[in-house]
Amino acid sequence: MNSHTLHTLLEFAFFYPLAMSLIWMSGGLIYFFRWERREPSRVKPPALPSYPLVSLIVPCHNESEHVRETLLQLAKQTYPCFEIIAVNDGSTDDTGEKLDQLMKEIPELRVLHLATNRGKATGLRAAALAAKGDFLVCVDGDALLDTYATHWLVMHMLESPRVGAVTGNPRIRNRSTLLGRLQVGEFSSIIGLIKRAQRVYGRIFTVSGVISAFRKAALHDVGYWNTDMVTEDIDVSWRLQMRHWEIRYEPNALCWILMPETLRGLWRQRLRWAQGGSETLLRYGPKLFRWRQRRMWMVALEYVVSLAWSFDMAVIVLLWLLGFVFQLPPSLHVPTFVPQWNGVVLGMICMLQFLISLMIDRRYEAGIGRNYYWMIWYPLVYWMLTTATSIVALPKAILKRKGTLAIWTSPDRGI
Repeated sequence: MNSHTLHTLLEFAFFYPLAMSLIWMSGGLIYFFRWERREPSRVKPPALPSYPLVSLIVPCHNESEHVRETLLQLAKQTYPCFEIIAVNDGSTDDTGEKLDQLMKEIPELRVLHLATNRGKATGLRAAALAAKGDFLVCVDGDALLDTYATHWLVMHMLESPRVGAVTGNPRIRNRSTLLGRLQVGEFSSIIGLIKRAQRVYGRIFTVSGVISAFRKAALHDVGYWNTDMVTEDIDVSWRLQMRHWEIRYEPNALCWILMPETLRGLWRQRLRWAQGGSETLLRYGPKLFRWRQRRMWMVALEYVVSLAWSFDMAVIVLLWLLGFVFQLPPSLHVPTFVPQWNGVVLGMICMLQFLISLMIDRRYEAGIGRNYYWMIWYPLVYWMLTTATSIVALPKAILKRKGTLAIWTSPDRGI
């Protein structure tokens, strides 16, 4: 490695997040002024031309603590025609008993019991096959769905027969720690803004696994959810769009979720996300070279470049640490990690991105701006986490044997 190579690594580490921030901000603002600005928010949605039956699906595994709250909230949907299907996926606690009890309280509820833990994708497949509705709204067993969410999601399905899925707007419920507060800003400025921009640019990387709606015919077209992918939401999103189904983002479809607030829980969650992205890229990447898949090229390219950035950062950090132990030649010497002018510029752009996203999202969550102060810590905590999980996840995805059932374990739900 010569000095020119090190200079290139350092420039890539700086210019990649800078360029992506500008892309996400511009795309998010275009989305806001084109679709979002004139829409009412948190009020009664516009009337629909019809109200077809919708199946609300809740896969559950050891959700005893949350499932009652989730289903009672789900039953409050203002949409006039729906059923609820809860899947007890081999729970070892009393989730199954609580679901059976809830059937006496919620007339719309049906429960499917799976004898063993077969994974979220298996539960979703079972519920989809049992569903009577042509549209499915899938919610996690610890999430609280806004009463108008189903209405907003179905609206897109009725607007165009090519819409195969709609992803909602997850909001963080727990924010008692620094990690919780950082995730409030992350879901707004990173995840929400990216989905807005990707909707503008043509393809969305993934629906949100915690709140998403599907056209049953589209799922049938692609073979429903794959049971051997660690993130079934990324996998089905790519397959739907590769079959030329459209995926949309609906910010009014709010869903309040619990997220990890410990480093261990956060690591496990982000490692699973990173592995799922790598698995999807490895499985479907070769098929994207076809001209018919050209609209997926930018999504795949952005993910590949983000992986390259993670490895680039790892090399820079390694060289910096080695400099404390060995006398490295000048061509390998990383002088400091203290922000210089480029770090200040990157930090200012990052905070501008947070500001824009929080100003947009205040339509959906009053007082969200108070979390802006904490976002100064986001690059330190989450960029390092993204780098580490991406590096660890790639070989895990490469070595994973195809066909291995992806079962789930109860995640960290915060404090």
